Amino acid sequence: MHKTKIQQTLILLLLSFTINQAFAQKKEFRDTKVDTLTFLNNRKILNSLNTDQFQKKIFVENDIKIPYRFLTPKNNRTNEKFPLVITFHNSTRIGNDNENQLEPFAKIWLRDEIYEKFPCYVVAPQFNKRSTNYEINGEGIQVSKPSNEVFALLKLIKDLEKEYPNIDKNRIYLIGYSMGGSTAQNLMNLSPNTFAAVVSVASVPDLSNLNKIKEKNIWLIHGEKDDENPYIGSVELYNKISSDKNLIFTTFTNLHHNNIVIPFLATDEIPKWLFEKHK
Repeated sequence: MHKTKIQQTLILLLLSFTINQAFAQKKEFRDTKVDTLTFLNNRKILNSLNTDQFQKKIFVENDIKIPYRFLTPKNNRTNEKFPLVITFHNSTRIGNDNENQLEPFAKIWLRDEIYEKFPCYVVAPQFNKRSTNYEINGEGIQVSKPSNEVFALLKLIKDLEKEYPNIDKNRIYLIGYSMGGSTAQNLMNLSPNTFAAVVSVASVPDLSNLNKIKEKNIWLIHGEKDDENPYIGSVELYNKISSDKNLIFTTFTNLHHNNIVIPFLATDEIPKWLFEKHK
């Protein structure tokens, strides 16, 4: 009898540990610091990359015109399926030169080790005005609302799937920083069944379709010292969908709006996380 109780206690302890481990990764705090040298070195690595591999294209839908850059997998074998990654720029990259939208989260896919290990199609659209706008909702929370251009991107995705049939429709990923992170959330809310995962960094949240995204693969990343797109916005979104077992919320306690992307530029952490996700 005594042995049975010990066994039951051990099982309960093991179960408790397993549950705690499973949930421990959902909300994490990192005390990473970014000094000036690290900031400059990581930027230098990306700025040295040759972006000519990104083809220049233009998408036109009625009166909407969106220039975009398009990267194909290194070994684009027709008998193999590849993910599609869509990256979104921040508000400082607004324009129509089809160049400036290639910010760090677009360029990381050109790094030799990433291009080799994580073959995929990458689309980097450029918006000539804000792709998402911010407003205060009825709860007093600042939220993001998509522009008409963002709705049009759903048609671009369909067109690319037809033109490149080896795009894996079960692995279409969204990633963006600041305004771009909000745009990534907008698309996930507009058409949750289209996308396998989203990485949203330093964003203003989209709370428009919570019931449809509450089981999606979502990685929220925010700096606690962000005073441009307030950190509290990501906290609010996390709290509203915290039952999502596929949700991760990473807080950088020492970082602010302008240095939040730096820890990811010389690693494969984001590509690795994305490539593990399927619809």
